[in-house]
Amino acid sequence: MALRLPFLALLLVFFSVSFGQPYNPAVDVQNYEFALRVSDTSDMIQGTAFIHIKFRQHADSFLLDLKNVDGQGKGMYVFAVEQEMHPLTFSKNFKQTKDHLIIYDTADSEEQRLYVIEYKGIPSDGLIISKNKYGHRGFFGDNWPNRAHNWLPCIDDPSDKATVTFDVVAPAHYTVVANGALQKEEKLDNGMKVTSWIESAPLSPKIMMVGISDFAVDHPGDVEGVPVYNYVYPEDKTVGFHSYANALKILPFYIHRIGPYPFEKCGNVQSKTRFGGLENASAICYYENSVSSPGVESLMAHEIAHQWFGDAVTETQWRHLWLSEGFATYMTHCYLESRYGADTLKAGLRKDRITVLHFEKKRMTPVVDSSVHHDYMVLLNPNSYQKGGWVLHMLRRKISDSLFWKAISTYYNTYRNGNASTEDFEKIVETASGQDLHTFFHQWLYTPGHPSVRLQWHYDDANSALFITTTQLQPIPFEFPLELSIDGKPYTIQLTTKTNFLRIPLIAEPTTIVPDPNVDLLADFKMPEHH
Repeated sequence: MALRLPFLALLLVFFSVSFGQPYNPAVDVQNYEFALRVSDTSDMIQGTAFIHIKFRQHADSFLLDLKNVDGQGKGMYVFAVEQEMHPLTFSKNFKQTKDHLIIYDTADSEEQRLYVIEYKGIPSDGLIISKNKYGHRGFFGDNWPNRAHNWLPCIDDPSDKATVTFDVVAPAHYTVVANGALQKEEKLDNGMKVTSWIESAPLSPKIMMVGISDFAVDHPGDVEGVPVYNYVYPEDKTVGFHSYANALKILPFYIHRIGPYPFEKCGNVQSKTRFGGLENASAICYYENSVSSPGVESLMAHEIAHQWFGDAVTETQWRHLWLSEGFATYMTHCYLESRYGADTLKAGLRKDRITVLHFEKKRMTPVVDSSVHHDYMVLLNPNSYQKGGWVLHMLRRKISDSLFWKAISTYYNTYRNGNASTEDFEKIVETASGQDLHTFFHQWLYTPGHPSVRLQWHYDDANSALFITTTQLQPIPFEFPLELSIDGKPYTIQLTTKTNFLRIPLIAEPTTIVPDPNVDLLADFKMPEHH
């Protein structure tokens, strides 16, 4: 997901997702099929959800997440539930609470059942129903982080992934795009049209998506068997088709570096998403003005990277969000490095470092932040994005380019279609590199802050030597190599304690000493006049 900075500032002040996911270890959703009906006369949607559930253990009841109708008349009202064609009785067999649908039904371990839920209502969130910048009506799924339950009965948590089908009946003038492959598009006799999309790879609800609008559609080509489709407002057709064709350049880099593309298509959708971009699987949403943005290539590189990391490989819990956002941030840098050279990577890292240092003056928390339990929007911060990306860059420099990409590819292929934690990733990298990386991961991901290094030095004419003292000013010292450029010649100090010393034989006093000349360390430096 990419954020627009002015929007992010408002978001962190005004918006709160306070919904808490109740964990039910007994339930594992295998497949969703959502039959939805929308119209131009009302914001009311009608839905039938076919939910295939596997029970991991004996259960007498279970919860699905679904927002009930609130005091403003928004939310979903469930009027029927069936289990294997047997109607369940309201109150006795199912009931709604504020955020949940509770189904009372006894099932044994390993048993699989189909539940059919009929509901209707006006979404309070999750499905954006509004007019676009040209005044035309549209419907856009915008579920991140756990807003799908505002319009879809589901287990609204990244840990529960399932395949999904969307069967959408909408006015015939609309084009409907969703996750997966198009199965059917058929006009009905009543001025309506039914469109069916099937996604065969398991997804978490945060990236399930339906887009319903008056789209112009372009198929600029395929990349190694992956069709690229672009959906833009007709008024933006020329510029939009040109901009979104960047996908043809981006996909080969990721496929060759990481592994096969995980979904049936790469769809790029101009939309009303509240974010800069939202990585819905195979149907990525970009903000309306992205089509004419000079940063569209970078934005698309970020969201397309999410197809591998965040979508195919999904974090087990929200505290591991950096495995999604940090990966997409750094993969974008790597793509741009491949296109425009190493200086582009360095410039991006410098910018990200400034962002992280400023953020840590306001909020000192680790990247893997276990303190956030409800307002997951708080995690959309530089720790998850820029610092997570920096961790990957330092890891790449630590273990070498070839072993880094080997680890990234192995991680993807191991956890594709599933979930992974930071610990899972650490184990993969340790195996690929043959190194013990516990200290590296602990200090950069589980410890707040960053190294703040004071450099002091003096030149001793009598001994023809430069003496350097480094002092880490932060409370907990980190272990890392510090590269110095001394009159253009590289030297490395391995910092392991709060204070370290280095003696370098030099025939003359140096004129310049530059720390971290290659932009490989997330740190700040204090450099008083030498004496």
